[in-house]
Amino acid sequence: MTTRSRRPAGNGGPRNKRPQGPAKGKKKSSINVNQLTQKATEKPEPTVYKAERTFNDMPLDGRLLKSIAKKGFSEPTEIQDKTLEYLLKGRDLMGVAQTGTGKTGAFLIPLINRMLSGREKFRVLVLAPTRELAVQIDEEFKSLTSGLKLYSDCFIGGTSINRDLKKLGRKSHVVIGTPGRLLDLFQRKAIKFSEFDILILDEFDRMLDMGFNRDVHRITDAMQRRKQTLLFSATVDRKQQGFIDKLLTNPVEVKVSNGEATGKHIDQEIIKVAEGQDKFRMLTDLLEQPEFSKVLVFAETKRWVSKVHKKLAKSGFSSDEIHGNKSQNYRQNALKKFSSGKIQILVATDVAARGLDVSDVTHVINYQLPASIDSYIHRIGRTGRAGKNGKAFTFIN
Repeated sequence: MTTRSRRPAGNGGPRNKRPQGPAKGKKKSSINVNQLTQKATEKPEPTVYKAERTFNDMPLDGRLLKSIAKKGFSEPTEIQDKTLEYLLKGRDLMGVAQTGTGKTGAFLIPLINRMLSGREKFRVLVLAPTRELAVQIDEEFKSLTSGLKLYSDCFIGGTSINRDLKKLGRKSHVVIGTPGRLLDLFQRKAIKFSEFDILILDEFDRMLDMGFNRDVHRITDAMQRRKQTLLFSATVDRKQQGFIDKLLTNPVEVKVSNGEATGKHIDQEIIKVAEGQDKFRMLTDLLEQPEFSKVLVFAETKRWVSKVHKKLAKSGFSSDEIHGNKSQNYRQNALKKFSSGKIQILVATDVAARGLDVSDVTHVINYQLPASIDSYIHRIGRTGRAGKNGKAFTFIN
């Protein structure tokens, strides 16, 4: 990690300068700046896992193999390679792997294979901490099962509850959702958690971190028929060990990473903002550089996200924003524009750091410090995915 100070705005004076103090009601960051600056890290070589077998070498149904090949995949990632046989056997499992390493495929591929075999009947419930992650999992399931007569439904906040109620008229093989919307449907007696046999908690540590503890407990307590439970995450908080032990029975643990919050594969740089410097000008100085082609900019509050986005747009940058005040359709459209390269910059609150799979993000910029070191790690983890190196900048006032 390196540290530098940027020059004050010059050549005609500051542009778009506004006070840069924290927003009212903003939660003060618990990060000790020394945690970010105490040690410079050398830029590491990217590490890519090389499986000793291809998907065709795995004990998978030919129809599923065709779907996997159609998506352009020939070899499994490490987490997929090391968990397949356990999940085919129905074992409880805790899988720990950094973001961008194929965790979604790791649990979907063996479950789809078991459904296609016809030897057992089961329904799957998948919990995700954010709407975007839930939608991603649903889209991945649909792409892997196209034409196979296997069905999924996704239930998230910000969408029509009446439409959800109609969808529940047909029982799907897999239900994916955020805890709040699923509990709403449960309280309306539209869904029965007791009818599900397999439970998957994706990004489970983040889910509990984001205050879903009580909701997750209510859902799991209502799943009396549960035969298998899978937990997947990038990090492990040992404070949650009691809940993990309660959920899992004789589990297998597969750790592709050690589960500690770390950003060693990402080149991190601190930019100190001196009093009187134009922070926004410093941001645009970075964004004007040609290598900053696909950039996530993080701010702590919805108000600041909107403010930064509007100033960027006014300055001629192609950008959009996602945060909790935006409708689900707006958030999905903004994310699609960013993923496809139609816009250069996506400004976001931490909602975008929770498990989103956006490929080839060139840079992450923390315009404001997050509330905790774990949030910082999840933010910068949007770059440098799947073994690649990434680059992250953090402004410190």
